[in-house]
Amino acid sequence: MSDLDMSAEQRQTSRKGRTFLIVHGGWGGGWEWTPVARLLREQGHEAFTPTLSGLAERGHLGPEVGLSAHVEEIAGLLEFEDLHDVVLCGASYGGMVITGAADLVPDRIGLLIYIDAFVPEVGQSTLDFVPEEFAEMVQAVTDERGHGWLPIPDQFLPPHGLIPDEERERYVSRLRDHPAASCREPVRLTGEVDRLQRAFIRCTGGEADGGEDPFHAMASRARSEGWPYRELALPHDPHLFDPAGTAAALSELASIGSRLAQLSSSTNIR
Repeated sequence: MSDLDMSAEQRQTSRKGRTFLIVHGGWGGGWEWTPVARLLREQGHEAFTPTLSGLAERGHLGPEVGLSAHVEEIAGLLEFEDLHDVVLCGASYGGMVITGAADLVPDRIGLLIYIDAFVPEVGQSTLDFVPEEFAEMVQAVTDERGHGWLPIPDQFLPPHGLIPDEERERYVSRLRDHPAASCREPVRLTGEVDRLQRAFIRCTGGEADGGEDPFHAMASRARSEGWPYRELALPHDPHLFDPAGTAAALSELASIGSRLAQLSSSTNIR
């Protein structure tokens, strides 16, 4: 395909980097994806790593923060930064958020990448995917309004021995209790997200201890539906254990997504 056959948006994507927006998982914050964002920028991409309300430096906003608030603030960031053709990535719980945000502003999204993340259908909440013991923990910390702070279970902490203990402790020390309301609230979808291209990164370096790994089913769905798919032989937090490998996988999937979009556009023109 020559430049004359490309749209202006496709020419921009082919000559310049992509715009990545990465939504972190539970208990974390944008800070934990800074090393990956730095590597993406070194490759010529643009990268945003916002922190969701109720977490990290935004923890003062309180335990009543729900999924819809997280969805709306990511959609708002896309709109106020006037971002287009975005590679919207979600890690773990972040998959709930990017699904809802993409459904609100689908015309701003070029590709969704789920990083060992939940892929919800309409009306599903995080509690629909997690083991019963986790759901019981959420119930135990919430009040009559469904609000409360959810501490991270020990089995969800990064495993020992893969990175220096000092680096692991520095990471763990910055994790914060998660607003339980966001786990209970179901995602609201209109169906717009279903027309978007999606990809999946599966972390195969360890399964959730003490119960079934909920991301196995997500990965199986991605493969059965023919999504671009990559596996990383890393635990559930790949950005902690191998930022360079994680950035490379994101960049590769974005390139595949661009080629598929161009092929689809060419087919539609013909």
